This record gives sequence, structure tokens and C-alpha cells, in this order.
Amino acid sequence: MITKLEFTNFRSFAGTTVIDFTLGRKPTPTGYDVVLGEQRCNKVIAIVGANGAGKTQILKVFAFLQWFIVESFPRKEPEGVLPNEAHALCGDMESQFSLNFVIDGIEYRYDLVIADGGVVSESLHKKTSSRFSYIFKREKSDSGFTFEQKGFPFEKRDLTANASILAMAKSYNLKEAEPFIDYFLGMFTNVVSGGRIQFQHSDVFEAAKLYSSLPDLKLRLVEAIKEFDLGISDINIVKRERIDDSGNSGDVYLPWGVHIVDDGTKFELPFIEESSGTQSAFAILRYILPVLQSGGIAVIDELDNDLHPHLIPRLLEWFEFEHTNPHQAQLIFTSHTPEVLNVLQKHQVYLVEKSNQRSEAWRLDEVIGLRADDNLYAKYMAGALGATPEL
Repeated sequence: MITKLEFTNFRSFAGTTVIDFTLGRKPTPTGYDVVLGEQRCNKVIAIVGANGAGKTQILKVFAFLQWFIVESFPRKEPEGVLPNEAHALCGDMESQFSLNFVIDGIEYRYDLVIADGGVVSESLHKKTSSRFSYIFKREKSDSGFTFEQKGFPFEKRDLTANASILAMAKSYNLKEAEPFIDYFLGMFTNVVSGGRIQFQHSDVFEAAKLYSSLPDLKLRLVEAIKEFDLGISDINIVKRERIDDSGNSGDVYLPWGVHIVDDGTKFELPFIEESSGTQSAFAILRYILPVLQSGGIAVIDELDNDLHPHLIPRLLEWFEFEHTNPHQAQLIFTSHTPEVLNVLQKHQVYLVEKSNQRSEAWRLDEVIGLRADDNLYAKYMAGALGATPEL
């Protein structure tokens, strides 16, 4: 479970931004809270704001950290540089990241500083009482990196400036890295460095391949499709051999929707003949259902782009209740549908606004004078909370 993300000089955010999942004792408990030791934590965070304000850029931080921590090593270009994610006006300054997360009841903090296409410093810390102590840390020096570790037996000579220590340790099968790699592999997102992954018909086949390999997940998918009232009572997935243009063979997974009319007559349609909304719902659920089943975090950009607004509250309910979210999975999502303000509390909503080409984000419970019983939707639509287009 993520408890806090802090970053500086990333994409449209030049200054320091904090996305805090924790909350004090004051807010009234809701089903979207989970108790972690002596603190409470949000299971759901919504990010709302105008087009171009920077909502997606926040989600790109999660995607970047997941890629860097898990997949940055080995690289096709061993001496290549890290992608430049800094603000366009601050390209010569450091970008900093700090992520607090919990594994098996223990809180950890991962810190990263990058500049000039490489790592300046990197460290992983474990909370021991009221303070954090390092598991490993490295700092850039004239001769490469200084490196210290406690119980993380990684060789300093293997350090490289364009990959994370955890990704390198994963490549060398270091067992001490496995819990952290598994944790970040439990993050499912439709965001990459270029932004939201736009829906394509091939996504339906990729989703079908995933559901075919995980029968329990497919059962949950069918339940979800029924809840969404898409006119489908079951889904059959058929494996077929496909020959590509080069003559190479491979398997393709074809989903078929089972439809039943009032007299009991059944017929099937291939999903590529279903409505585009049905197809996109089928595809986007592959990011959400796995975390509900096994735990983790779903990071979804423009959740309302693929789902009818009436479906959003039902999806949020899945994260609210223990029987649908037994492992306390989290969801962070962006939305252009302000109706989410009628579902969530002020400590579960971030607003994003861009001023002078710099994005800023704030949680609604930081707004002075905003009460818990205020109509958040009405105030936002009236422009009283900011983060709306100036038309």
C-alpha cells in the first residue's frame, strides 16, 4: 500500500508536489479508509482538473518509478541516458522522487534523485520505530558511486547510472530484492511515458489472453460485465493459431460475448463486433480486477473516458468493501466527471491547476473553510474550489 508520493521537477510540475494517502484522526471514517498501525490511509484518490492542467503527469510519476525500479536493467543501450522527465524550464535542475509504501505491515521509503540523464542518488529505507534506517544507498562521486548497504548484499562494481539498484539486483536474482520487485509489479496502469494508452482493438485480445490464463479472474470479469448491464451474460475465450505476415505462427485469444434473450435463446458475438464502449470496458478492467483480486494499486488515467458515469460509483464500491477488496487494493485515477465529488470525501480528492505553465496539486481538505458536509460538486461546478477552465 502506498502512503505518500513526493516529487519535484517532473513534467509540468516544477515545484514540489505531495500526493498523500494518509489522513489524520479528524475525518469521519469511511469504507475507503484502511488502518495501518497508528495511521489511516485512503484506498481511493481521485484527481480532478481542467484539460492540460497536469493530472496525467501525476500518474506518469507512478509509471516512471515502476519502470525504473523494475525494468530499467538490462538495457539495450548500456551506456544510454535516462529519459528527460524534468519540467521544460528546469531541464538543468535535479528531479527528485520519494515514495512511501507498506509491505506486510512494514513501511519503506524509496528515494531517487536524477539529473543529466543519470542517477545522482538512490536509497531504500525501512521504518524502524519512529525513524527510517537505510537498506541501501548510493551517491554519485567523481569515481562513480559510493555505496552502503545493510542486509542487501549487492556489489558496488555492478552499479550503473541509468538503472535502479533493485532492477539490477532482480537481474542477478538477488532474493533480498524480490519483495520490492513483486510489490511494484503489483501496480497496474494504463499510463506510459507518452500518456494514456489509447484504446485499440488489440487491447481486447491482450485482455482475453490475461483472463484466459487466470480462470478466477475471468469469473470476476463476467460478474463485473453483468453488473455493468452490458447485455452480456457470459464470456467465452477461444484460442486460435495465427500466422503473421512473416510466416511465424502464434496463438491469439478471441473473446466472445454470450447474449440471452427473454425466451432463453442464446447467441454469441465476437467482441470485435460489440460496441466500442463494451470493448473498452472489457480492456480497462484488466488493470483493475487483478489488484482487487490479489492486492496492489491501479493507476488509471481518465477512468470516465471508458465507462459510463453511472458505472463509476459501482466501480469505486469494489474498492470500498472487504468482500470485493479483501487485500486493501488502492485506486488512484483522473477524471473529467465531477460527479465523483458526490461519492468521495474531501480528503480523497486532489485538484490540479496550471498557472504560468507550472502545475500545482492540492487535496481538498487543505482548502481553508471547506467543511466536511459542504456540497463539493456544487462548489466545484461554481468555480469556488478552482481547477476549472477559465472560459
